[in-house]
Amino acid sequence: MLLTLIRRELLDNLMTFRFAAAVFITLLLVVANTVVLLKDYEQRLTAYNTATQESYQELREEKAYSYYYEKLAVHRPPNPLSIFNLGLDKQVGNEIAVYHAFVPTIWDAKKHGADNPFLNLFNSIDIALVFQGVLSLLALIFAYDALAGERERGTLRLVLTHPIQRGYILFAKYISAMLCLLVPLLISLLLSIILLTTSPVISLNTAEFLRIGGIVLTSLLYLSLFYLIGLCISAMTRRTSTALMLCMFVWGFLVLVYPNLILTAVETTPQPSEHISAYNQIKQMWEELDRENKQLLRNDAVLGPLSRNGEGWGFNMGSGGYTFAESEDKPSILLYFYQTGFYAEKIKAESEPQASLVQDYYRFYNRETVNTVQRTWLVRKPALEAIYIQPANLGRMLLKFSPVGLYDAATEAWAGTDLKGIQDFFNAVQHYRRAVLDYFDDEKIFESRQWFAADQGIADWDALPQFSFQRSGIDINAKRALPDLFLLLTINLILFTIIFLVFIKSEV
Repeated sequence: MLLTLIRRELLDNLMTFRFAAAVFITLLLVVANTVVLLKDYEQRLTAYNTATQESYQELREEKAYSYYYEKLAVHRPPNPLSIFNLGLDKQVGNEIAVYHAFVPTIWDAKKHGADNPFLNLFNSIDIALVFQGVLSLLALIFAYDALAGERERGTLRLVLTHPIQRGYILFAKYISAMLCLLVPLLISLLLSIILLTTSPVISLNTAEFLRIGGIVLTSLLYLSLFYLIGLCISAMTRRTSTALMLCMFVWGFLVLVYPNLILTAVETTPQPSEHISAYNQIKQMWEELDRENKQLLRNDAVLGPLSRNGEGWGFNMGSGGYTFAESEDKPSILLYFYQTGFYAEKIKAESEPQASLVQDYYRFYNRETVNTVQRTWLVRKPALEAIYIQPANLGRMLLKFSPVGLYDAATEAWAGTDLKGIQDFFNAVQHYRRAVLDYFDDEKIFESRQWFAADQGIADWDALPQFSFQRSGIDINAKRALPDLFLLLTINLILFTIIFLVFIKSEV
């Protein structure tokens, strides 16, 4: 009997105009957006490769280690699964400098690469966004008259004259509708995967196919949730016009109004006052380092007289090299290097005794700078989390009161374009910075002559540790998506239970 009911409902749904419209609209939007996003990914990948090569070439042109700032840069490659959900992959910066004087974070990154004008025209519509809006609406259209329509036409009373349990009727309507909704979902995703696999710039491995499978599972639960919402409205109303109006209102509120309302409220929330205290603490730490630096210069028998009239060391340019000298209008030797980008390719003979003093100075100043950075990071990290991470997490949590928020968070987690997935890259950059500092310590780069001069040997950039980044494994993605999947499944079960209780107690 159950199979007969499912076959009947399935045939009724397949022969309707709404099924043909669902297939046509979904295929058109998904395939068109896949083409646009694939082109955008190719442009971003080209920009990434170009920026990586340029940074490497600029770094090799420098002969002294002191000017590796902004030349030793790490670039974040675009995520191929961002085609399914862009998330933060395109919004966050993708170029970050590695330097001993600061800890790189997601908020320090710069962006490179040109935008795709077609993508701007579509307002960054990805496949997940198409499913959020279009398929959820189609699910409600399939559901609004499932019970109210048959009750209005009198066919439900006729069916119940047979010895059929009402639970079988509900289950048959649910299975048949989900099978119909699976057709546009799976066909559109299959065409998208075909376009991806035939692209010369994208190579999908087994883990990425499993992530796509996770996106399909999440999409199925999302569509099921909206169909059950429509079925619940249909079970509680007796007229299809009323059910349709309520479904449109619920869809507009859950998909359009509520997410934008939450995002606006979170963005307009004032910044916490704690960042002012953190700024003052960090400022005091750097001022303390500056006082120690000046104290060192004043107490030194040679450096003190040379720095008494100005901030510190300067240079007199002469033929064949540079000479250390007093300066009233030039900054300290450290700031001079950083602000002008110059280093001494050749030091004149009369300045050689002072060169060893400069090495001692850098040994002190660079090491104290690294120590100060570590101390300030203990203050800066929680401040950044309070200013940026906590409001973002609050917004995500509030969005999860809507199925759209749950679906978006889960698909971002599968694709690796969520905040945690992006932070994985910047955590790797921080570990790479630590590896570079360890190399500088082992090779005594900070106190070496090569830090500021190139006349006795140039910097060996090829010997630096190489940066490598691997995206999180499928197990990590599943772990991050599992809470949202569980919530989607739980809401599905609760809704089905409510529908069943309402239906068995209602009069036909």
